[in-house]
Amino acid sequence: MGRSSDAIEKIRRLIATGELRPGSRLPREPDLAAQLGLSRSSMREAVTALVYAQVLDVRRGDGTYVTSLEPHRLLAGIAHAVELMQDGTLPEIFELRRLLEPQATALAAERITPERLAELREHLDAMRRSETIDEFVVHDAEFHATIMAATRNRTLISVVNGLAARALRVRTWNSLNIADARQRIISRRQAIYQALEKGDAALALSWATVHVTDSERDLLRTVPSAAPTEVG
Repeated sequence: MGRSSDAIEKIRRLIATGELRPGSRLPREPDLAAQLGLSRSSMREAVTALVYAQVLDVRRGDGTYVTSLEPHRLLAGIAHAVELMQDGTLPEIFELRRLLEPQATALAAERITPERLAELREHLDAMRRSETIDEFVVHDAEFHATIMAATRNRTLISVVNGLAARALRVRTWNSLNIADARQRIISRRQAIYQALEKGDAALALSWATVHVTDSERDLLRTVPSAAPTEVG
């Protein structure tokens, strides 16, 4: 693992310094391995890892290329990581969401377009009409994603959407009595929508904070193993 880690770092350095730019083709494997003083096996392991991390893209019959390196690619792993985290670490995820999501919602209030507001109304209406947990969760997730899209900040969108991964939403909703929680959730979303419609960033921030806090409370109440653990 040490040699492949060294290989990964050397390739990353080539990209960071601009020797390999987004969209550029890497030299042939034996040539790059020789250039970096690496074995071909270490080079292959490094390429595989960087492909998984969305840094490189292998095109059959054409070679290996640096990806666009756009935020949605490089930060895609956040959602996968959140899905795999054990329940005891989830309070840390919510703590981070409380720091980021309300601020992102406030930014959305300043930048949202009429088209995005129309999308939010559609998802709110669909949440009211939904007859199953899955249907409710889908439109709740889309409501959230639409708000983040309204920020027009691609890095922020990737990070916050990753933290609010759908798997976490499903885990929370599957452990709730949706009949009891449904109206409260819709009410919170309606309040956020109205703040966005008014362009009131402070109000949007307040309601988004309430929303994240409510979500955390629901999770801790229904998944006891998600209680905070001591860091030592």
